[in-house]
Amino acid sequence: MSIQTEKLSATSKSARLRKKQKSPLEKNEHIAGWLFVAPMLIGVFMFVLLPIAATFVLSMTDWKFVQNMDQLKWVGFGNFTDLMSDRVFLKSLLNNGIFLLTVPICMAISLLLAVVIDKSVYMKSYFKVAFFMPYISSVVAIAVVWQVLFHPSAGPINQTLMALGIDNPPTWIADPNFSLISVMLIQIWISVGFNLIVYIAGLQAIPKQLYEAAEMDGANGWDKFRKITFPMVSPTSFFLLITGVIASFKVFDLIAVLTKGGPMHSSSVLVWHLYDTAFVNLDIGYSSAMAMVLFVIVFLITIIQWIGQKKWVNY
Repeated sequence: MSIQTEKLSATSKSARLRKKQKSPLEKNEHIAGWLFVAPMLIGVFMFVLLPIAATFVLSMTDWKFVQNMDQLKWVGFGNFTDLMSDRVFLKSLLNNGIFLLTVPICMAISLLLAVVIDKSVYMKSYFKVAFFMPYISSVVAIAVVWQVLFHPSAGPINQTLMALGIDNPPTWIADPNFSLISVMLIQIWISVGFNLIVYIAGLQAIPKQLYEAAEMDGANGWDKFRKITFPMVSPTSFFLLITGVIASFKVFDLIAVLTKGGPMHSSSVLVWHLYDTAFVNLDIGYSSAMAMVLFVIVFLITIIQWIGQKKWVNY
């Protein structure tokens, strides 16, 4: 038994040595693999990881963009403490929370349109292209068009409202009470097309046999939507929810063209306030602290969504 045990141990040792000693071909393949992924790894390090680390370090400092590096002052968590008493920052954070409502509203409209177009509409391709055009159009051009539409006196929207008997229609982007709502309406109009195309793809992946079986059991249209369509497109909804939430925290171009955060910071969001602080007021340390807060918020929301998907997403 001892001789057999020694033979087995010797065989296992030689096998481990052979695994450790790679052939020249395996070594070349290993090197070639690293060379292929090296550009991507270098890009991620230079343009993602390094800026995140630099932003974290700068968030702990008091430094203006026009100052030399030797004038950089270490303030620790002082910038984060000041953020908690910054009225404009808190208003921007609240506006971002309100702006999140565009995500479920857009998803609901898109799902409804997708169901109708996928089942009951002639010339489906035309409607797909028509709804998708705003998403692929220039946001600046879209903002300029809506700026004309929202004109307080000569805009087509208010002209129509006055023709319907409304004497004092809202001034939209010029009104502190309606400026954020106006931007949200435009964002929904832009995003519906993308969500619609994704939902249609999800609907077409649902097996038709499920609907046929439901019809045989006497299910009506609402029952089929509630018990088949909605659960089966839950992975699509989860994808659109995550991407929509992240996109809502990155909204900038519409604000920059239409309102510039006004009037009276009523439409200011985190990214716009960050840009204004960093590149107008040139306060890099304070704006870096805002960037870190934004990063943490988006990260936490994404983690919560990943945890919650187990309860409502059906794969």
